[in-house]
Amino acid sequence: MPELPEVETALRGVSPYLKDYTIEKIEVRQPKLRWAVSPELATLHQVKILDLTRRAKYLIIHTEKGYIIGHLGMSGTVRIVPHDCPIDKHDHLDIVLNNGRLLRYNDPRRFGAWLWTEKLDEFHLFLKLGPEPLSEEFNADYLFKKSRKKTTALKTLLMDNTVVVGVGNIYANESLFLCGLHPMKLAANLTRKQCERLVDTIKSVLAKAIEQGGTTLKDFLQPDGRPGYFAQELLVYGNKGKPCPKCGTKIESLTIGQRNSFYCPMCQKKGWII
Repeated sequence: MPELPEVETALRGVSPYLKDYTIEKIEVRQPKLRWAVSPELATLHQVKILDLTRRAKYLIIHTEKGYIIGHLGMSGTVRIVPHDCPIDKHDHLDIVLNNGRLLRYNDPRRFGAWLWTEKLDEFHLFLKLGPEPLSEEFNADYLFKKSRKKTTALKTLLMDNTVVVGVGNIYANESLFLCGLHPMKLAANLTRKQCERLVDTIKSVLAKAIEQGGTTLKDFLQPDGRPGYFAQELLVYGNKGKPCPKCGTKIESLTIGQRNSFYCPMCQKKGWII
């Protein structure tokens, strides 16, 4: 599933080909995605794109009439192709531009979404979202306050979008390992010092992943290919049974909130209780 750095990379990859251009039309070939594609999209003709931004894992296309909001779901990708590019059976939506190109959305599993709103600050999916992890609002004081009296596992807290958006499973695992904190640690037991280190680490890990993603920006302009998610330099995620890069102990895994969690039983043992 695309995580925040992949979505940020997608945003940066397609933005130069959309911003300040005009939408000639939007072709919807499959309206039944995670939610039904907003019918307003098919009515957009000769509408200028003013900007592109991201909120959590949502792409936001700012137009002169309102906002197109896209989500890549579990398997979705976007890429820039010429108008005459052959259509794949999983190409569900095209945003046709006046520059000879179009943004094409492909999604084999159809778990993504393409929605419309005229008032971004009232968009229902954004109302309860926490701060962006790379923003100043996400800081040690904030995390410390949010963790008080929380009886959930620390990893569950980090993946709660009402607390902080977009940390995701991969980067929660990596950050907890680097901080020596067990994923099952009680969130309420976080100290202020641990909050400081955890916030700094999350920001660093995500920033590094976004930097890595910059090497794949060219992939969003390949008519015959799909923009694959960039190679990850992962320390523990997906490495069950492999030696810990710090101490050599075999990485273990457990399920928290229906998601696989990976950790070193030696390096993160101390962070279980304290």
